[in-house]
Amino acid sequence: MRRQMGMSSPSIHVHDTPAEAAAAVAAECAALIRLRAAEGRSTVLGLATGSTPLPFYAELIRLHRDDGLSFAGVTTFNLDEYLGLEPGHPESYAAFMAKHLFDHVDLGSDRTHLPPGQVEEGDLERVCGEYERSIVEAGGIDFQILGIGRTGHIGFNEPGSPRDSRTRRIDLDPVTRQDAAPAFGGLEHVPTHAITMGCGTILAARRVVLMAWGEKKAEIVREALEEDVTDRVSASFLQEHGNAAFFLDAGAASALTPGAA
Repeated sequence: MRRQMGMSSPSIHVHDTPAEAAAAVAAECAALIRLRAAEGRSTVLGLATGSTPLPFYAELIRLHRDDGLSFAGVTTFNLDEYLGLEPGHPESYAAFMAKHLFDHVDLGSDRTHLPPGQVEEGDLERVCGEYERSIVEAGGIDFQILGIGRTGHIGFNEPGSPRDSRTRRIDLDPVTRQDAAPAFGGLEHVPTHAITMGCGTILAARRVVLMAWGEKKAEIVREALEEDVTDRVSASFLQEHGNAAFFLDAGAASALTPGAA
């Protein structure tokens, strides 16, 4: 069962389960890929990591396997990567994407892009600029997938990130590092920095979809949607995007004001 709350941007779609919500997002994404392929055009996807998009990627893999959805004309750009991790590190986002999507669909490795995890300090500005230029040269992002962190971050745009920020190095918030600690086997092993697309990079996407699951995300989702737009909660910038949507399960939507949009 789906509830849609309001028609303004961001639209809010509430489903009973994460699987149902993710299937709806995947169906929209697949329709875009097929439409643009029929027109002889590529599709540029902005991708996220973490537990939130897992059911979305699982559904894309199913659509590829069972329904013939081809990714041959798709180009992808990931939001972020931990600084200091080589691509083969099990907690790198390069390894995550290979495990949960790239290795299971017909997406050429030359068409997948992630910020590099190993960059010398003196090369950071150049590397980040090149990532921005690569997105522009690909035609810009058509469909951007987001999760939301407990600090309200999208990508790794922690509190204080400017609305017009672009790809750059960022200091990870202690809350973000604490949340990542179990995966790394302890806080001391969690990187302190990352490279992330900026808020401005994300907001330049033609379509933005944020997914969130569970009651632990309910309050930050409410802040992002119902409180003032502020750099304290970078997800709140989506209130100003002309084509954004929140896809939530019942838990993540539980703190929203009834009828709010």
